[in-house]
Amino acid sequence: MDKERLVSPNTRGEEPFDPALRPTTLAEIIGQTRIKENLAVQIGAARERREPLDHTLFYGPPGLGKTTFAHVLAREMGVAIKVTSGPAIERAGDLAAILTNLQQGDILFIDEVHRLGRAIEEVLYPAMEDFALDIVIGKGPSARSIRLHMPPFTVVGATTRLAMLSSPLRARFGAVYRLDFYDSEAVAEIVRRGAWLLGAQIDEGGVREIARRARGTPRVALRLLRRVRDYAQVRADGTINLETARAGLDLLNVDPLGLDEIDLRVLRTIIEKYGGGPVGLATIAASISEEPDTIMDVYEPYLLQLGFLDRTPQGRTATRLAYEHLGLEFRRPDQPSLFNDDGDFPS
Repeated sequence: MDKERLVSPNTRGEEPFDPALRPTTLAEIIGQTRIKENLAVQIGAARERREPLDHTLFYGPPGLGKTTFAHVLAREMGVAIKVTSGPAIERAGDLAAILTNLQQGDILFIDEVHRLGRAIEEVLYPAMEDFALDIVIGKGPSARSIRLHMPPFTVVGATTRLAMLSSPLRARFGAVYRLDFYDSEAVAEIVRRGAWLLGAQIDEGGVREIARRARGTPRVALRLLRRVRDYAQVRADGTINLETARAGLDLLNVDPLGLDEIDLRVLRTIIEKYGGGPVGLATIAASISEEPDTIMDVYEPYLLQLGFLDRTPQGRTATRLAYEHLGLEFRRPDQPSLFNDDGDFPS
C-alpha cells in the first residue's frame, strides 16, 4: 500500500507525535465499551470477508470522539481516510471529485453530515447503495446521464444533530452509534494517558481534579490538561498536583462542576432576566451574544445532564439544582413565558 495514503501513525511508537493526543487503535480508546465491542465485531467480520466496512454513523455532543473513531476504523482496516465536512461540499461536483478519487475499501469521513445539501445527498445515495455515480453530461434536449461505477468504499458520518439528518440518508447507514458522556474513571484515565504523552508530571490528585471539571468530555479534559500544565510550569514547580490543578482551573474560570463562563451566563440569564424561564433558545442566545446552535450543541447537553435545565414546549427553564449551584433562592415562575421556543413572540 502507498505509504502516503496511510492515516496518522501510532503515537505510542517511534513515529511522529499526534498533537491531538488521539488514540489510533481500538485498544487505545478509553471508555465507550459497547461501541468498541460492536466495532471490533464489525471490523473482524469485514476483514474475514475481505470487504469494506458497512457505512457507519456516529452521533452525540461535540468532543466525545466521533472523529477519533473514524480514524481508528481506517487504521484498523489498513485503508486510507479522506476527511471532509458537510458545509465544505457546496456542489454535487465537489462530492463527485472526492468519490472518484476513492480506492477499494477507503473511508470517506464526513463531519457535520447533517449539513449536506439536498442536491449533494441525491448524489450520495446511489454512491452509498450501489457504489455508482450518476453524472449528467450536457444541457437541454441533448443532455444524457451516464453511470460511473466505483470500487466499494465506506462512508463514516459524524453529527451532533441526528434529528436533522434526512430519513433517506440516515437509512443508508448500516451501523449507527451514539456516543455518551464519559464517566469520571474513564476521563481520569484519559488525563493520565494525555499527561504521559505530553511528558507532564502529574499526581493522582491533579488527575482527579482535572477529570472532575472536564464535563465528561475527552476534548475538554485534554484542553484543561494542557492549560494546567502551562500553569504548573510558570507558577509552580512543574508538577501538577491537586493544589496546582485547582489554582490553574480557577484561573480559567472553570468551576468545580466544569461549568465555564458561558454556562454560568446561560443559567444566570434564564434566572435573573427571565425569572427562571421558560424562555426561548433564540432569546437566550441574543441576551449573551452567542449563536443558538452553539448553545444547543456545546453548552446545553451538559447542563441538561447535570439537571440544571429543563426543555419544555414553551422554552428552557432553570431547575432547583441550578439555583442551588449559583447560591440563589429557588422560585418557580408563576406566569408562562411571553416567548415561544424559537425565542419569538407568539403570533
